[in-house]
Amino acid sequence: MELRQLKTFYTLASTLNFSRAAEVQNYVPSTVTMQMKALEEELGVKLVDRLGKKVILTDAGRRFLGYVENIFSELEEAQHAVKQSGEVTGTVVISADETLCTYRLPAVLRRFRLRYPGIRLMFRPLAHPNLKQSLREGDADIIFMLDEDKGETGFCGEKMLDEPFYVLAAPDHPLASRTALAIEDFNGETFLLTEKGCSYRTFFERSLSQKGMGGIIELEFNSAEAIKQCAKIGMGIAILPEMAVTAEVNRGELVPLPWDLTATSFATQMFWHEEKWISPAIEAFLKLIRETFLIHPSELN
Repeated sequence: MELRQLKTFYTLASTLNFSRAAEVQNYVPSTVTMQMKALEEELGVKLVDRLGKKVILTDAGRRFLGYVENIFSELEEAQHAVKQSGEVTGTVVISADETLCTYRLPAVLRRFRLRYPGIRLMFRPLAHPNLKQSLREGDADIIFMLDEDKGETGFCGEKMLDEPFYVLAAPDHPLASRTALAIEDFNGETFLLTEKGCSYRTFFERSLSQKGMGGIIELEFNSAEAIKQCAKIGMGIAILPEMAVTAEVNRGELVPLPWDLTATSFATQMFWHEEKWISPAIEAFLKLIRETFLIHPSELN
């Protein structure tokens, strides 16, 4: 069992995506697959299941992850004990929802890993409703949220990037050719939505209700990628951030519908607890995040 295999497993368990794990580790995806296969063969158990494009930890994988985290903690202590250089070391724990994990953070994580190899970065994807709680309970040092542009009591925060949203449908959908829509046009339509508690789902449902629409027909997903794929084949109308659908809109695979979503401004935002001690490792991460989002935003795409 090699340390690089454990690092690959830990990164895969954090990102739940082979391609993103490869990007963070600066590998090609086949290397991640090869290392995971070797690790599973040595242990004699399956650590992850691949369900289409989705990756989930098995029971054995979840148990093994706890031991791997302990190994890295002990390794970090050992490194602190012998390092004499001025290199920044430590641990930073970050969390974000699935959309930001997929479309905004991989490039940032890779950039941080290359610049600060002595800092251990622990990345824990969480559902949107659980992010703030993870900060309050000290489970995360920093969280990223795709939410309304507003402050949060007890948190320090910064807006990193405005995020426009689209209402989208397949190009052959009956509403795709319309130049204007009324609330009545949505009657009988199926909406492909994120999980309950997601801020932009709540905003969209509220906006429909304010315009006089009652209950809606919905299919609920926990993945923006799944919503996008289902919308492309005509299963319903999707509400997604521009960052998730730019390529599909440019290729004509999805069509933005003429429905105004500008009443509320959404943004990628970064938060940390106002009473949190900002260690040198956390300060280094904050500095790189600001630099990437504000000075080099093209690297995020």
